[in-house]
Amino acid sequence: MSHRGSLLCLPTGIWASPVVNAEHIDERALALVFDHAASIDHLLIGTGTNMVALAPSLRNKLREHHIVTETMATGAAVRTYNILLGERRRVAALLIGVP
Repeated sequence: MSHRGSLLCLPTGIWASPVVNAEHIDERALALVFDHAASIDHLLIGTGTNMVALAPSLRNKLREHHIVTETMATGAAVRTYNILLGERRRVAALLIGVP
């Protein structure tokens, strides 16, 4: 499978995401994550070529839903996602596409 652009990977499926950079990550961009929070323990966010911290208010909202969140460069997020998925963990990922 091949895809250009950003992806939102959830236990229920994979969707294209309109997020093009870390500044666009907000509650609306993560709406499906919140909708499926009962099936997610860990959310990885790949922020492009460099790691960018998530806004504290958004991190707190995810924590309220019992979702542990980690931000990292997209390449590292993809590798970590694959490992956690292979361990059958309840993981999701927002992966910002890297040109």
